[in-house]
Parts: sequence; structure tokens; C-alpha cells
Amino acid sequence: MAQRGDTIELAILGLLHESPMHGYELRKRLNLMLGWGRILSYGSLYPALKKMLRQSWIEETIPDVPAVTLRPRIVYQLTPAGHAEFERLMGEVGPATWEDDNFGIRFAFFSRTEAETRLRVLEGRRTRLQERLDRVQQQLAMTQAEMDQYAAELSRHGVESVEREVRWLSDLINAERKDGAP
Repeated sequence: MAQRGDTIELAILGLLHESPMHGYELRKRLNLMLGWGRILSYGSLYPALKKMLRQSWIEETIPDVPAVTLRPRIVYQLTPAGHAEFERLMGEVGPATWEDDNFGIRFAFFSRTEAETRLRVLEGRRTRLQERLDRVQQQLAMTQAEMDQYAAELSRHGVESVEREVRWLSDLINAERKDGAP
């Protein structure tokens, strides 16, 4: 399973791959990317940025603009090493790439991923979800009689959500294959 810090670093590299940004803009975009209910604090963002600075994946610049506040805005941008690390990470395929948090971040940057890699990640995610779905349906069949109506409804909702994502992934996989991926 991918660690949250690794997922945040991938997201930062991907966003900075698009353009340089200051910390506030990065946090705002990351929160949009991470989705509902998951807010990235500055206490998580800045340690990740400091680590990435130490690894020379990013660099800081202070633009020459009149300071409205006492503290200048620091702009972060990718270095050549950061570009290479982003490309390396986006080329990876394996169990961590289709876990819940990591998959969403990777998917957001799929346009920068080779078709074969996209297809393998999509297929891995679909397989992972299908396994999860099969397990939950088996457990539901064994315990449904013991559940109250609200617990049963919540379970049904969870099953339908996973089924919907599996269909969505199947459609994406079919589109990838139609567009020429192996």
C-alpha cells in the first residue's frame, strides 16, 4: 500500500509538472485533487516540500514583485531531477498503483502516462475492486439476516458504488484498447 506521503509527493510533482506554484496554490489544487472529505494541511504539505527540496526534485524561487505582506511568496518548480522522478513514478505499475488514494492521483495525470501503463493500471484497479466486491458480497450473503435495515442499506450502497466503479473502469479499458493500447 502506498504511504500518504508518497501519494502527496506524486501529486505535488504532477502539479508542478504543469507549472510552478506557491504553497497556497499547491494546497488548494491538492485539496481539489484529493477529493471530498480529505483536506491536506500545511503541516503535511510543507514537510513534503522540504523533503523534495532536499532530494533536489524541486527548487524555490522568490519572484520580484512588490511585497504586500511581510513574508514573500515562495514559488516551487520542478528541477530536471523532479521531472525524471515524476516520469519514473508515473511509469510504475503494481499493487500500490491501484490502491484507493494512489489511483486517483495517478489517474489525474494519466495524460502524461504511456497507453500500455494506463491500461495495466486500469486493469489492476478493476481486478482489485472486483476481488473486494466478491469478498463483500460473500460476507453479505452470510450475515444479511443478522443486519438491521440501515446496516443492510449501507452495505448495499457500498456494493453498488464498487459495481459502478468496476463498470466505469471496464469502459475506460475498452476505450484504451480501442485507441490502440495492447
